[in-house]
Amino acid sequence: MSELLASIDLRTQLVGENRLEILMFKLGTRHTFALNVFKVREVITVPSLNQLPGSHAHLKGVTNYRGASIPIIDLRAAIKMNDNSEYKPANVIITEYNRSVQGFLIGQVMNIINTSWSDIQPPPSTAGKNHYLTAITQVDIDGKRELVEIIDVEKVLAEIIEYDTTISANILEDPVSEYLKGKKVLIVDDSATARWQIRETLQQLGIVILEEKDGLKALTKLRQWADEGKKVTDEILMMFTDAEMPEMDGYRLTAEIRQDPRMSDLFIALNTSLSGSFNEAMVEKVGCDRLISKFQPDLLVEVVQQRMRQILDLAD
Repeated sequence: MSELLASIDLRTQLVGENRLEILMFKLGTRHTFALNVFKVREVITVPSLNQLPGSHAHLKGVTNYRGASIPIIDLRAAIKMNDNSEYKPANVIITEYNRSVQGFLIGQVMNIINTSWSDIQPPPSTAGKNHYLTAITQVDIDGKRELVEIIDVEKVLAEIIEYDTTISANILEDPVSEYLKGKKVLIVDDSATARWQIRETLQQLGIVILEEKDGLKALTKLRQWADEGKKVTDEILMMFTDAEMPEMDGYRLTAEIRQDPRMSDLFIALNTSLSGSFNEAMVEKVGCDRLISKFQPDLLVEVVQQRMRQILDLAD
């Protein structure tokens, strides 16, 4: 099964063109689910698992993967699908999120498709707040146009792994933090979980949080301010953006901002669960000021403090 992803390194170039490839699979129902290929390391058949007494109910055990023990999560159970005694997981998707490696039990692996972020849409508002989708799209499957649901893995992991938003005392007590009270920061991320993590962290400093769910909405907001004659850097201190989002990814968003002289000096930090040298190269190419791997509360605060110091230095 791993040969399905053999050319994954070649696919990473798609990200910079507001494109992506998704790996589609089943979870024992007619519904089709997907993950971004860029976060998938490998697909393997279900390995032998060592049980961990007292672990989370969705954690089915650990296995040895390339010399390291990694947790294996029952994805169907994690996204609250109904029990099905006839469903037997056949494969495991090995993924890397937030600087950690984990596997997800799945059923049938289908195929990989190349698509555009402009064709990826947020879940409908009627889905409510308890769903586990970060986006949806439609693709041709066996000659039929079918809905594909892209899973919000960050939400799945956040319910299994407790994320601590506590900021270290020495960072919180930095004198520059006094200047951050009342400052506005724009967060752009399609994951409600990721937005919550940043919001809970930065609000400890008295920072006012503005949020958008995708790059296109964020760009529209910034352009509206500029069209109204407002200086974007007076409206917000800085922006944190995810890399992968419906409509427009964080790379394209950053590139569009840098090309507009009315907002080109906005401080932009890419806050992403993706990792690797490719991501660093893309950050340099499009002009992000900082790259942060999710989720690191102290580093989030340090970046905001860095931006505040720049402004204070300019004022002196």
